[in-house]
Amino acid sequence: MLEQKSVSKLKHRQKVVADNRFQAKIHAPFAVLGICTDEDWLTEIDYLPLNTPLMTPSTPLAKEVSAQLKAYLKDPRYAFDLSLHISGTVHQRRVWEQIQGVPSGQTCSYAEIAEKIHSAPRAVGRACGANKIPIVIPCHRIIAKNGSLGGFMNAREGEPLDIKRWLLQHESI
Repeated sequence: MLEQKSVSKLKHRQKVVADNRFQAKIHAPFAVLGICTDEDWLTEIDYLPLNTPLMTPSTPLAKEVSAQLKAYLKDPRYAFDLSLHISGTVHQRRVWEQIQGVPSGQTCSYAEIAEKIHSAPRAVGRACGANKIPIVIPCHRIIAKNGSLGGFMNAREGEPLDIKRWLLQHESI
């Protein structure tokens, strides 16, 4: 019994620590968006369960990120203007740069991105799955060559694809 209580306390403590990394949590129709910033940089947006408690922005940048995400949720043509801290491999950053060039309302295939940067479609898919700033870096706009959704957030089915469907529908694709 003592061991079970210790495990429970540890899980609670880990949850609190993990929760402290967010500077804001805002509601979206498909998830709660957890916003992480570091000084003047947006570092991460997490898709959290819909029942996650919301959190008022705790920094001016988190407030600005929240406002811009809400603007996008109202108007899918909204153009983000945020300072991003994009940490990843050279290959991942090249993929993310290409993805940012895909306008709202359009899609591009993993193969097309791969061809532009002299890579392979699967490597592009892995880079998309490693994207820590979704929506702003719109990896949801990257689909399979045959027109199917492909994957999203390193998943090929389930809730991640529901989020991708919602985002594409929102952008009327």
